[in-house]
Amino acid sequence: MSSSIARTGAFASVVTAALAAGLLAGPASAADTPGPVRIHDIQGTTRTSPLVGKQVTDVEGVVTGVRAYGSSRGFWFQDTQADADPATSEGVFVYTGSNPTVAVGDAVKVSGTVTEFVPGGLASGNQSLTQLSKPAVTVVSSGNPVPAPVTITARTVPSRYAPEGDPANGGSVNGLALRPRAYALDYYESLEGMNVRIGTSRVVGATDPYSELWVTVKPGEHDNRRGGTVYGSYGSQNTGRLQVQSLIPLAQQPFPKANVGDVLRGATEGPLDFNQFGGYTITARTLGTVQDEGLEREVTRPQRRGELAVATYNVENLDPSDPQEKFDALAKAVVENLSSPDVVALEEIQDDNGAKNDGTVSATQTLTKFTAAITAAGGPAYQWRSVDPENNKDGGEPGGNIRQVFLFNPERVSFTDRAPGDAATATGVVKEKGRAALTHSPGRIDPANAAWTNSRKPLAGEFVFRGRTVLVVANHFASKGGDESITSHHQPPARVSETQRLLQAQAVNGFVKDVLKVQRDADVVVLGDINDFEFSGTTKALTDGRALYPAVKSLPRSERYSYVYQGNSQVLDQILTSPSIDDFDYDSVHINAEFADQNSDHDPQVLRFRP
Repeated sequence: MSSSIARTGAFASVVTAALAAGLLAGPASAADTPGPVRIHDIQGTTRTSPLVGKQVTDVEGVVTGVRAYGSSRGFWFQDTQADADPATSEGVFVYTGSNPTVAVGDAVKVSGTVTEFVPGGLASGNQSLTQLSKPAVTVVSSGNPVPAPVTITARTVPSRYAPEGDPANGGSVNGLALRPRAYALDYYESLEGMNVRIGTSRVVGATDPYSELWVTVKPGEHDNRRGGTVYGSYGSQNTGRLQVQSLIPLAQQPFPKANVGDVLRGATEGPLDFNQFGGYTITARTLGTVQDEGLEREVTRPQRRGELAVATYNVENLDPSDPQEKFDALAKAVVENLSSPDVVALEEIQDDNGAKNDGTVSATQTLTKFTAAITAAGGPAYQWRSVDPENNKDGGEPGGNIRQVFLFNPERVSFTDRAPGDAATATGVVKEKGRAALTHSPGRIDPANAAWTNSRKPLAGEFVFRGRTVLVVANHFASKGGDESITSHHQPPARVSETQRLLQAQAVNGFVKDVLKVQRDADVVVLGDINDFEFSGTTKALTDGRALYPAVKSLPRSERYSYVYQGNSQVLDQILTSPSIDDFDYDSVHINAEFADQNSDHDPQVLRFRP
């Protein structure tokens, strides 16, 4: 089992750097509290301990959980004599670094240094985890009852997510007094390290390769018909989500496989942890059982004779070294679940030797293998068009040279080849016989623009369907890497990656406007992995001047998602249309993101319309 927290560097350096940066509270009057120090004295009433950096001696409690795997080994213990303040947690984690020698139910006295560990490092913006390090542990007795769990329910978790950060402290909430009855993040923080329990809960994030899943304790919160919880705006967070991991050795009890909409039935109980990859997490000492609710992969309807079907599908770093099973599964999805669209924009097609970093940029072998798999699955004999990138210039896995590719069914639609461009050549728009045409087809949009630094350049192509020209632009915008999580100590969190996507959206929007200047009623489809939400600034920039419309907004709010991240069903993949395409049928085809077994982590999107 993987560690829930990746730990690097010495604890002392973390504490010192944090104090110097003003991110953690320094020692306060609690250090002078008469009598022995108790766990609630260590935890304090804010996110950081008033005793950080201090040595404490013979802190008493009962062990509630032991983590004997990964790089975050240690144990939790909890005071049996709680104070009356709901803001102070009665439990805390003890970092041992090696397998702990205590057991659940041991009454212990712990001496050590109070530290604030920031999962992911200070630059991540993550909240810190209060803990004791360099411990000396004395077992006083064994077999004691574990302190009764705090039951987390829809009623106990506030509907408001987090307070606004303090402007005087860089937007941080670290120095603010916890208000566990007012804000969900404050409520969870007030339980950090404590023994908690949830009852039967719906799964909103499928089991992942790291043996963890997500549930919600608020079954009616932004729920959708397939069992997920939808992320609909920055100001409307899903407060009932919790990550679940297990403290039970996998050899003793394998972690359950669950899909979105399944039910984790019965009690799940254990210490409440905080980690880099999901924030507040129940590290379960007792784990409920998964009830399979039979979620099925969707199948979209076939396009009708006069309809053009255009799809986008991120195939997640596909290269020839991937198992044939992956090619076959992706191909089957194109044929059966997507009903063989006329045009498919693929993202994350890697070069012919994948991540081998030897200068190879051609993806001919990758595409030959994939199109053959589609044909073998009963689909059409797709042809393809693309532009090979410059080596290691478009981001993604080093050496992989991911790019966008058009697949098209020549029995239904034709591709207009016009002086195909190369990686550095920009395609433009000209008027030909009264209609907009590309100078290079396929071609790349403004590849020299700094917006595309270390990122995929848009691929533009010209298609003809039943005598009507359709311009298609395939995109894979910059990732969200570097953004702070929604559980950041900055509220609202810093979303630094938006800056590049905003520039990318402006470049694509400008290109579409150029097309519409030449031909006001041109049919333009912009699609791909936009890596941003339908309500984001990126989407607003793409649609500026009503040049484009995000087709996902034609769906009910509860059905707007293509990706599931930390229990949030959200939009990343989009198809946008020019004003002339005002009558269409849109489908987000849910075949991957909600499932433990995935062929990709994205759900494909399909648009059908009559040009």
